[in-house]
Amino acid sequence: MATVAFRCSMLMELDISYCYEISHESLSLIGRNCPNLKILKRNLMNWLDPSQHVGIVPDEYLNACPQDGDTEAAAIGKSIPHLEHLELRFSKLSAKGLASISEGCSNLEYLDLFGCVNLTGRDIANASANLKNLKEIKRPNFYIPRSVFHTERYGHWRLYDERFQTDVFRI
Repeated sequence: MATVAFRCSMLMELDISYCYEISHESLSLIGRNCPNLKILKRNLMNWLDPSQHVGIVPDEYLNACPQDGDTEAAAIGKSIPHLEHLELRFSKLSAKGLASISEGCSNLEYLDLFGCVNLTGRDIANASANLKNLKEIKRPNFYIPRSVFHTERYGHWRLYDERFQTDVFRI
């Protein structure tokens, strides 16, 4: 990433989705050396339901998922203040990380937080209050597949769901 940061100073868009070798230090380096960066895509694999990737993506790749989304979010907020479009699908950031982004990237117009299950509606509302230019936000989808909960042990929920045709696991 250092090569990209030093040689591509006019970079306006960067997609580093599914790249697990990139750290918060790399993001800081890019931010310091690419002042024109407006679009950043830092999407990760769905770590909530890895069954989507079994047999396709090697386990060691999935297990390398960055564990500290707040550190990456702080690096983004501090180093890339002119962002207008940010995608953080399935990031493990929390309210603290989202606050860092909203304080540092006040020009955000688009924010994708799909799959960021560590965030609550209140966290998102508090952070988005600082983002005056925000036009679209993709909120986390809190649906967690039933396979994660082993619903065979809790069959009454499945029965309730089927009988009333609701999705009780969706918030």
